[in-house]
Amino acid sequence: MRIYLEFEINGVVNMNATWRDSLLTALAPIAWGSTYIVTTELLPPDRPVTAAVFRALPAGLLLVLYGRRLPARRDWGRLAVLAALNIGFFQALLFIAAYRLPGGLAAVVGAIQPLFVMTLAWSIDRQKPHGLAVGYALLGVAGMALLLLAPESSRDPAGIIAALAGAGSMAAGTYLARRWRSNLPVLSFTGWQLLGGGLMLVPVAWLADPALPALTPSQFLGYAYLSIFGALMAYALWFRGVGRLPPVTVSSLGLLSPVTAVILGWALLGQAVGGLSLLGMLVVLASIAGVQRTGGRVDHAPADVQAIHR
Repeated sequence: MRIYLEFEINGVVNMNATWRDSLLTALAPIAWGSTYIVTTELLPPDRPVTAAVFRALPAGLLLVLYGRRLPARRDWGRLAVLAALNIGFFQALLFIAAYRLPGGLAAVVGAIQPLFVMTLAWSIDRQKPHGLAVGYALLGVAGMALLLLAPESSRDPAGIIAALAGAGSMAAGTYLARRWRSNLPVLSFTGWQLLGGGLMLVPVAWLADPALPALTPSQFLGYAYLSIFGALMAYALWFRGVGRLPPVTVSSLGLLSPVTAVILGWALLGQAVGGLSLLGMLVVLASIAGVQRTGGRVDHAPADVQAIHR
């Protein structure tokens, strides 16, 4: 009886910690959801890769200088891959979608991200996803479809392809960041990825984007907001969550980004949100809640509990 009670108490404590970690991690995609309105309303037009550089590079440099920790020799290659997936490719594709899909509805394509993570875990680690988790992830895709099919949404094909590719890149980065554990503190781990990804984007921005004009105060504030809140704070919370929560649970929280984008577009720009969009948002939120309940579920009792009954 005493062992049973201790197991139950520990279970409640762990559950509370998990929800606290989930809530803190959720702040990252909420911040990312504001990217679309900041991009379309404050930044200079038609410079997606430049925006990605200004978002990632200053934040990465600040975190690396603050952390003052060099990665281990074996981690440099892995960090380069993670920097490319989580920052380089993802940020460039994110801003391409933001410029081509005004209102931020491109983010709803991210609903596919949990399915990408489940597929990677199943195919590489042979971790068969929980049936309910798959169902809730598919529910997120259904919510995404409702938002995309709403009459008021934009359907620029190139923007949607960019958003879909960005979701795949971030899903792979989230999965590998969990699989390739590093001894670096979270802030240093985040900083090296932001710095590496930002440096990768510099030559691309130089070749692909027009030169920047003299920035107005509002444009300067837009870039500063994206770097401080959209990169430094958001990625630190995101990778903290990656280290504490199952990958599927973390990736499902990314669905909060489209919901935030749609709400901000409605509240600040007066963009129409019809019944189909509202239904889609509710479906996406239900998907997130469902994956949070099932994403980390295991089919067997913990090893220490099993050992007690042997």
